[in-house]
Amino acid sequence: MAAAAPPPPPTPTPTPPTTLPETGPVGNPIFARIRIANPSDVRPLHKLMYQLAVFERLPHLFSATESSLSSNLFNTPPFQSFTVFLLEVSPTPFPDAPVGAHPPITHVINLDLPIADPESQEFGSGGDAVVAGFVLFFPNYSTFLGKPGFYIEDLYVRDCYRRKGFGKMLLSAVAAQAVKMGYGRVEWCVLDWNVNAIKFYEEMGAQVLQEWRICRLTGDALQAYGN
Repeated sequence: MAAAAPPPPPTPTPTPPTTLPETGPVGNPIFARIRIANPSDVRPLHKLMYQLAVFERLPHLFSATESSLSSNLFNTPPFQSFTVFLLEVSPTPFPDAPVGAHPPITHVINLDLPIADPESQEFGSGGDAVVAGFVLFFPNYSTFLGKPGFYIEDLYVRDCYRRKGFGKMLLSAVAAQAVKMGYGRVEWCVLDWNVNAIKFYEEMGAQVLQEWRICRLTGDALQAYGN
């Protein structure tokens, strides 16, 4: 009887790849850009400001017009007086901006679901981009610190873009500019019933000063001093 053939040698274990396969964007990417507003942005900016007044339950006090914004907001270089950072978002990357003194700030975030924007045509800003929010701020001065700072008059993100990190981007942009310029503070006000905003600001490291109250002269009370 012939001897049985020897068993075949074991098959070598495949060596796992040392590099991961290339993958595309995870989820639904959305591209964000924060840039300094200019006079051509007055129309969407005015709409955002009115939406903010409605959100704060104060539309009866809103009297700003596109003309008044154009006349007051763009008369000085950025950061010397009133400055507006505009938030734009797009499903596609923004083109590279020309090199300048104040380049835009860009971010990309991945969402589980795409954002349905019912006002995308009304707030369109060219291509696939839409205006999603803004922050308006200007310099003030602290006699205690002996340093200038920034006061944020308004920060607003449209409803469908909230709770996705865009408000944090806007506030962070102002704070970063203050640090860059050697300023000592960034301050703003918040309505006492807006508990979500209060929690958000505290999570960003802000102190909510309970002992301070806003004092305001406006309307007839102010005009009386002109007589």
